[in-house]
Amino acid sequence: MLLSLLDLKELIRTVPDFPQKGVDFKDIMPLLKDAEAFQSVLLHMSDKVKNQQFDYIAGIEARGFILGAPLANALNVGFLALRKQGKLPGKVATESYSLEYGEASLEIQNDAIKPNSKVLIVDDVLATGGTAQCAANLIEKLGGKIVGFLFLATIDFLNGKEKIAKYKQQSLLAYD
Repeated sequence: MLLSLLDLKELIRTVPDFPQKGVDFKDIMPLLKDAEAFQSVLLHMSDKVKNQQFDYIAGIEARGFILGAPLANALNVGFLALRKQGKLPGKVATESYSLEYGEASLEIQNDAIKPNSKVLIVDDVLATGGTAQCAANLIEKLGGKIVGFLFLATIDFLNGKEKIAKYKQQSLLAYD
């Protein structure tokens, strides 16, 4: 049975002051452990992009992997892993970004995609947009073309949409 978006939203819990004071973390793990909810998320996400043309789904470590890999499988496209720094072998492209609570870097292997490949970037939550912009920069650095972003949820008041405004953006859920 396909769960409604409202039902799915109720399964995401807000954890105050994590990973640091003042940050309200959106924990999707209660949703993921519910098989019916997880399947519903993948079906809803698949439905949002089924008419778009792309060669790959790029998932952002780590929760973007959880959503992106099965979505890529369902849509019969390749999956690209955007990893945290130091996790990939071989030559990599690296990009740094700011989080609402610090700094981080993402990497992708230099030979991950062919130039002009069309890529959909998938992640769990769009907050300030730093991670999303970093992901787009990496794909474009390798000659890929971003067809858009797909998120499980957005936290609207953090204005992350503005940072990636030049790209198509879709989300299942929104938080004010």
